[in-house]
Formats: sequence, C-alpha cells, structure tokens
Amino acid sequence: MSRPRILIVEARFYEGLADELAAGAIAALERADADHERLAVPGALEIPQAIALAGETGGFDGYVALGCVIRGETSHYDIVAGESARGLMDLALTRGLAIGNGILTVENGDQAWARARVAEGNKGGSAAEAALALIGLRARLGELKR
Repeated sequence: MSRPRILIVEARFYEGLADELAAGAIAALERADADHERLAVPGALEIPQAIALAGETGGFDGYVALGCVIRGETSHYDIVAGESARGLMDLALTRGLAIGNGILTVENGDQAWARARVAEGNKGGSAAEAALALIGLRARLGELKR
C-alpha cells in the first residue's frame, strides 16, 4: 500500500490553538509515514465544505478537521459546534470519506488549550490517528469485497 495522502483542514479563527492542533496532527502523520497538505479556512463552519470540495478531487485518502469552538454569550456556539460536526458526519456517511474530527467544542480557553497542547490532550494527534485508522479500515473492508 502506498503512503496515505491526508488533507489537514484547519480553522484559523483561534490561530494559536490551530497551530498547536496542527503540530499534533502533523507529528502523528509523520510517525505513520503519511503525506499531508494543509488548508486553512476562516472558521469551523467552513471545514466541512472545504473537505467536500477536496473530496471531489479524489486526491486524498483521508482528512483531518482541526478547529475550536469556544462557548460565548449567545447561541452561536451551539450552531457552529453542532453544524460543523453534522457536516463532517454527513460527509463520512454519504461519501465514505475518512475524516478525523479534531474540532474542539469547549467552554473556555483553558479547556481548549488543555485539549490542544501536544503534551496534554493532543486532540490534533488523535484526529490524525482516527483518520489513518479509518483509511486502514476502508482498505481491509475493500479486500473482503474481492
């Protein structure tokens, strides 16, 4: 099997958190000897659409969605958190895309950093590992089909 080709789609709304999540994802992909590219989007709501557009190219084996949604004073948090997750799940289920979801949904910045830090929660690394696991699963199931 050739090296998996992964697209990291990262929401840049919280740049420091995005960089830390990406660092974890990249380290995990490099450990797995996977090729990767990075694509920046403004916020978490744009991640599913970017993955959908990239999925149409057929150029990637899997995707890592990275971003952060921090609860504020309005219901906007609920919309962004729910719709970004729903969008990713819809893509996974209807198009069979291997997507590791590393979009943090947290109450505050402290929670976000605890989950994003490579030395702590390393959710970027976990999302990359999930995408790789799904790629492997798809390959195994494809062999059963023969």
